[in-house]
Amino acid sequence: MREIKSSQTYRDKARAASAKPAAHGDDIDLGIYVSSAEEQPYQTDPSQLPAKAKEQMLGAGVILDDTSQRSGTFIQMDNTPVHSSSRQDDIEVMAMSQALEKHDWLSDYWWQAVAVDSDKYTAHVELNQSNGYFIRALPGYKTIYPVQACLYLAKAQLAQNVHNIIIAEEGSELHIVTGCTTAFKKEPGLHLGVSEFYIKRGAKVTFTMIHSWNPEIAVRPRTGVIIEQDGLFLSNYVIMKPVHSLQMYPAARCAGENATVRFNSILVATPGSMMDVGSRVLLDARGARTEIISRAITTGGNIFARGYIEGNAPDVKGHLECRGLILQGEGMIHAIPELKGTLANIDLSHEAAVGKIAEEEIEYLMARGLTRTEATATIVRGFLKVDIEGLPPLLSAELQRAVEASEEDLT
Repeated sequence: MREIKSSQTYRDKARAASAKPAAHGDDIDLGIYVSSAEEQPYQTDPSQLPAKAKEQMLGAGVILDDTSQRSGTFIQMDNTPVHSSSRQDDIEVMAMSQALEKHDWLSDYWWQAVAVDSDKYTAHVELNQSNGYFIRALPGYKTIYPVQACLYLAKAQLAQNVHNIIIAEEGSELHIVTGCTTAFKKEPGLHLGVSEFYIKRGAKVTFTMIHSWNPEIAVRPRTGVIIEQDGLFLSNYVIMKPVHSLQMYPAARCAGENATVRFNSILVATPGSMMDVGSRVLLDARGARTEIISRAITTGGNIFARGYIEGNAPDVKGHLECRGLILQGEGMIHAIPELKGTLANIDLSHEAAVGKIAEEEIEYLMARGLTRTEATATIVRGFLKVDIEGLPPLLSAELQRAVEASEEDLT
């Protein structure tokens, strides 16, 4: 397998940033993790992967026994890409090492949407790269079914360092389901994932990410998105299983006129979980639009729900909405909405609400024959329902399935 090598400039920047603290919240001692793992065997047929691994991946939305409704599949276990395939000639799905070997021009995209020296986590990915995925739709082509990708932690105490690049060429359309999960239930591990998205003129990307970790896993995704004229980026993020520490703050820049970006998040923090999750959008071109919506529930963990919209061009519009529900008294939700306008002709707004389930709502449903548990589950289900405009039916079903699979843990 070809070794991934960046320019000396990037590596120098990474070394300088290796001691740089994270922007928000909980810090991690990277020295307690290892970056090497045994090479895993490649599987031409992903259904031949171990049954336990497939079961875990299925819980994160990745289907391997029947890929007929997938336009492509990428699986990485620890540091090894163990499968990559595409069912459409106009959709590329492969490991980053393979993509860099195939496309000389790909280095022009490397660290352009995310700065290599953003913090010590991006620096660590640069200095300890272990592949990642490359997904690309050629100009004018659209995925028939979603492309799926899974980043799987099989070795305890491992720091998985991945760098992903997604490109939707002009007029194309990509739908992606990515699931991240682990083989073990209690052992620690660290997932560091840099993802760079490039949405060209008139292109559309729908990206649905489902995380299913364990109470000892720390997760530090770092994501950047650049949307050109008339492009659309729609991001859906779901985490409803325990995680030790999660910190993510994807940043999108609407660089072309009428570019649009939407972030939708469903967050559930169980006891012991710390989540610092937000989205940042820069509206830098006339007519750009954004919407950031989050639904947060705590059953005992802590959630910081952030959102930032900056309007820097005429006729831009943005809205932030954060709603939090506290199901148990020990949990905490801190909503932090921010708006910044730099000129007069913009329209930015936000709303936030945090509270508990009203007793009268439970009593109302109980009076109609439901038990208290059933009444609570019904209210939670309605709270988590987010109407996502433009989401294809198949992806909408994936999202709903992930929510329903975790509902029993909330009551």
